[in-house]
Amino acid sequence: MAAKGNGGQGKRSQRVEPAAQAGKKPGGEPSLSLERIVATAVELLDAEGIDGLKMRRLADRLGAGVMSLYWHVANKEEVFDLALDAVFAYRAPPQRIEPEDWRRDVVHMLEDWRAIMLRHPWSASLLPRRALGANVLGRLETMSEVLSRAGVADADMNVAIWSLWNYVLGATVTRASFALSHADQAAGQKRLSALSERYPTIERTRLLLDSDWDGTFRKGLDVLLDGLPRG
Repeated sequence: MAAKGNGGQGKRSQRVEPAAQAGKKPGGEPSLSLERIVATAVELLDAEGIDGLKMRRLADRLGAGVMSLYWHVANKEEVFDLALDAVFAYRAPPQRIEPEDWRRDVVHMLEDWRAIMLRHPWSASLLPRRALGANVLGRLETMSEVLSRAGVADADMNVAIWSLWNYVLGATVTRASFALSHADQAAGQKRLSALSERYPTIERTRLLLDSDWDGTFRKGLDVLLDGLPRG
């Protein structure tokens, strides 16, 4: 997996923020900070997508000058890195999960991952190219630890992790792509019914009318987890 766009993260700790930007501005407006930049970048990405994130637009939303952003971030690529990693911060379930309850732990993590990408559709496009942030790597490490406790051998771990990764990413992209209205679904099924001799099985199972995305995701995940090689 490529690791584009992460060069700026190592530089950030070396920057010293200007003293004038500490606290609040004289008018009571929040001062510029890395935290505000990242949060505002996420808002901008949610509203306008990847192509909508321009440093000028980001600065305008922050009520700041473009050049002032560069006290905190190296470039737009670093903003992408930080925004992506920010949305993937993982919060474990409130109740403690015992080691033997590995399946519940994995399901919770993957359902949370899917929910994040549905809330932030731009993240699915960035994730394959920018997966070296602390939160993303932390998720992968936690999942690997859980699967290891469940009996997945190191020799099978990469297959297990990438299979789960591909499933979640594919299921999320498919869900976002098939956001059809009930009228569109009904029209598609009607057309399919007229072609039932050519497509008898998917017409019989009413594939185009199936909109139980959450249930389908969970059932498919169960099938995948059942097939994991465990000692």
